Amino acid sequence: MIAATLLFATMSMCVKFASADYSTGEIVFYRGIVGAAIMILLTRIRGETLRTRLPVMHFWRSLTGVSALGLWFYAIEKLPLSTAVTLNYMSPIWMVVVLIGGSALRNVERVDARLIYTVLFGFAGVICVLQPTMERDQLWGGLMGLLSGLLTALAYLHVAALGRAGEPEDRVVFYFSVGSIAAGALVTTFLDEWHWHTFQGLGMLLAVGVLATLAQLLLTRAYNIGRMLVNGSLQYLGIAWSYLYGVLFFGDTVTAIALSGMFLIVVAGIAATRLRQSSRKAGDISTSPES
Repeated sequence: MIAATLLFATMSMCVKFASADYSTGEIVFYRGIVGAAIMILLTRIRGETLRTRLPVMHFWRSLTGVSALGLWFYAIEKLPLSTAVTLNYMSPIWMVVVLIGGSALRNVERVDARLIYTVLFGFAGVICVLQPTMERDQLWGGLMGLLSGLLTALAYLHVAALGRAGEPEDRVVFYFSVGSIAAGALVTTFLDEWHWHTFQGLGMLLAVGVLATLAQLLLTRAYNIGRMLVNGSLQYLGIAWSYLYGVLFFGDTVTAIALSGMFLIVVAGIAATRLRQSSRKAGDISTSPES
């Protein structure tokens, strides 16, 4: 998990460098090409197949996941690196919001009050992070960063559903990469333009694809062999790595209030993971993943 967070943060740094030469759609497109190529190679080495019985489920997973990825890359371009990464790590808190909303729609009376406090802590952290670090022209990037966290939470629900249906992770990653290729090509062709490659830009695109795919595989391995709560806690190291990269390479300045906000989001995210895990063990339907 520690290695995965470092690779994801390094990928984020490469995205910020690549955004100087390429649009968000292009970065998503090339990230998908590299990811799909790696997964094809791995499945052939393992003697597995990429054929699926669940194309519709893969479509919805790719739609939410690729949308989240594109919005996150856009936020990375527009915001300080640590701010964009922190907003994307709101996904566990958004997950709790989704679960509470599902309970309300189903008229489930009992909702753990601690879940509500967790959400409030998380959004208090967001206010602290955004208020001192965002300029007026960065507001749109901040909103896209928040939306990327929400869509990431929805994508996790689709990944969990695919896992329960028996779909291997390699196949999920492959079709996500295919979705990235299709979405990136459409957005760039019709809403933006294709750019010529430079050696530095091409290197950054390759790094984004390789780092993201390796990080996904390490993340999957960590959750397969480790404890969920420990992994969920260690995952927030990505914010620390991104903060260091932002200071070292982009001259980002983060105030004490922003650091406090990051701390609140980390605490809220860890608490959300713990509460959801304990609720599942207790059989509380109002906080189960299916809700």
